[in-house]
Amino acid sequence: MTDVLWNTWADTYQARPRRTAAPGSTREVVSAVASAAADDLRVRMVGSGHSFTDVAVTDGLLLSPTSLTGLRAVDPDAGTATVEAGLPLCDFNDALAEHGLALANMGDIAVQTMAGAVQTGTHGTGRDAGGLASQVVGLELVLADGSVVECSAEQEPDLFHAARVGLGAFGVVTALTMAVRPAFLLHAREEPMPLDEVLERLPELRADNDHFEFFWFPHTGSTNTKRNNLSKGPARPLAPWRAWLDDDFLSNTVFDRVNRLCRRFPGAVPAVNQVSARALSAREYTDASHRVFASVRDVRFVEMEYAVPAEHVADVLREARSIVDRRGHRVSFPVEVRFAPADDVWLSTAYGRDTAYVAVHMYQGTPYDAYFADLEAVFTSVGGRPHWGKMHTRDRDYLEGVYPRLGDALAVRERVDPDRRFGNAYLDRVFG
Repeated sequence: MTDVLWNTWADTYQARPRRTAAPGSTREVVSAVASAAADDLRVRMVGSGHSFTDVAVTDGLLLSPTSLTGLRAVDPDAGTATVEAGLPLCDFNDALAEHGLALANMGDIAVQTMAGAVQTGTHGTGRDAGGLASQVVGLELVLADGSVVECSAEQEPDLFHAARVGLGAFGVVTALTMAVRPAFLLHAREEPMPLDEVLERLPELRADNDHFEFFWFPHTGSTNTKRNNLSKGPARPLAPWRAWLDDDFLSNTVFDRVNRLCRRFPGAVPAVNQVSARALSAREYTDASHRVFASVRDVRFVEMEYAVPAEHVADVLREARSIVDRRGHRVSFPVEVRFAPADDVWLSTAYGRDTAYVAVHMYQGTPYDAYFADLEAVFTSVGGRPHWGKMHTRDRDYLEGVYPRLGDALAVRERVDPDRRFGNAYLDRVFG
């Protein structure tokens, strides 16, 4: 057993694999998988560790994609770019920008590896543009038998539909072909708004903006809303001093210190949140899309997120607010709410339905079990789907009821990995 210890970004899980490897090519991944099979070791590929679950943990062979970071091809005419699994999303954004291209949508963190982000269903918020997996048009996978397969909607379509959000269960993803579009600007408008007003105006706010999201501060009736819309320009980014003040000093340095205080004195949380909510000020700026979508997140936390049918989200938020008040939870982190259109990715949290995402967080080191359990009961009462990479307690019995194509995906898994070479404890729970 190796002494190498791998842990998630939030220290929610650790792994002590028997072996590790950092293959630099698809051929080296094939060799690593064959070597593991010869020793009857299970295989997992990790990313940046930004999943909070044990989805990547193994006691067998742990593959690191740090050497699989090439940009293989860019085709502006076809609107595609092929990238290797381990390239961080932020570096992919920069490479696309050099070619005058961009992703249509992305989440608010961009340090994940491309494969890790796609495989766990990472998403942003959007009226028309869905999560990262919905922008995948092709995958290269190393299967359990050592074969290399390219799949798309036309080639091996069942494998493609199952493996786009595949949790690494169908094979090791070595490259992804993404749909891309000409680079574009976004105009960001951020402003405080009462929670009751946001919930009342949700249909309008969602319909009138390309990308809408909001953050609700527990123990208050206040939110901070963010509306991002395509802009013809010109670009008017935040002044460097304002960007540093808002996004570095206040959102990271000060916020971390405030949370340290609240962790030590939880009784202060409601008052602190009231002050934080009142301190918010509106701002507007226009910048390259990837710089508007993503932010630096240095403060460590633990997160649970559920995808609920969009038509239920207002009631879900009202019940969540009531539970926080009734149950005496002390929550210093805002609740984040985002939206996505229905997609056709079998294991996507947005499969087949317009979706609202409700994400709840607790500062690292703060007890979270009771708060998460109370809200998980609300989310599951409306058929919510847990984010595959964030904390939850659901198993296959529940997931079969909310994923219409789960059985089809597992039939594909039975075909391509009958011996569960790519299995682990997490997959045993959610897939059976």
